[in-house]
Amino acid sequence: DLTMSIGKITLRVPRTREGDFSPTVFERYARCDQALVLSMLEMVINGVSTRKVTNIVEQLCGESVSKSFVSSLTQKLDPIVNEWSRRPLNFTYFPYVFVDAMYIKVREDKQVVSKAVYIATAITEDNKRTILGLKVDHVESYESWLGFFEELKSRGLQSPKLIISDAHSGLQKAITRAFIGTCWQRCNVHFKRNIFEKLPKKDSADARVMIKRIFEAVTVEDMRHFKEELMNKYKDEPKYERALSTLDEGFEDTIQYMQHPMKIRVFIRSTNALERLNQEVRRRENVIRIFPNTQSAFRLIGAVLMQYEEQYRKKKSLVK
Repeated sequence: DLTMSIGKITLRVPRTREGDFSPTVFERYARCDQALVLSMLEMVINGVSTRKVTNIVEQLCGESVSKSFVSSLTQKLDPIVNEWSRRPLNFTYFPYVFVDAMYIKVREDKQVVSKAVYIATAITEDNKRTILGLKVDHVESYESWLGFFEELKSRGLQSPKLIISDAHSGLQKAITRAFIGTCWQRCNVHFKRNIFEKLPKKDSADARVMIKRIFEAVTVEDMRHFKEELMNKYKDEPKYERALSTLDEGFEDTIQYMQHPMKIRVFIRSTNALERLNQEVRRRENVIRIFPNTQSAFRLIGAVLMQYEEQYRKKKSLVK
């Protein structure tokens, strides 16, 4: 029996004494049409649960498939995702690299544990987005970040001009250790959010406007000038002390993007694009909720990232 999208058909398969004959119509020992198998895989990658996939297939062709069968099909992705994750990166130079981590739940030794998913994306020399790789590891730490960077370097990644990320201390240390001569750009959006959180909730509207003005300036000189105006205006008010301290401490790391061409600045001042990608991964992860093991997490997230890398490849340059 061969299950196809139009239903189940019965095939009479010729057998030879040597057993070396195999029809080209379908794979040997296959019970489902290859097109139907690919459709089921596509549904899983796009965030459809295995239970819903079985219901869709039953409505589509009148035949049921088990959840375990759908789950086993996803293992076909392993060699594809593994090959993609190990592909060489020395074919071009990536001047701008973005890194971030998100957390997922995985079953391990009969327990549910939290694991970090490290994702790295980049902008190429011809100003197109791409995805460099991912890693599923334990909690976010200096050692884990350094290991991730060493993997990327072993595949041919050269020291970029700028690495954009949030202000995780272990991540900053790993960047300094792994990439000589690379500057670190602290995410502009995260930084402003950190400052606003430390402002008084009442009567701070003017201060908020002044902070926004700093990061909307078109020259470094204006940014520093507006910053000094803010610091001088509120330096004697204790309720602004924490916010001003945060601004002063992280200011230089947050304006590194200003040293690069104006047309690219809007794309390299924050990790917003990478966070949107993380949200797409999260949307599919929410369907599963708890991954059965680390390999299944790597498989699904890798397949999602491969889809988006293909989309990035087809898009035009960020800079016109």
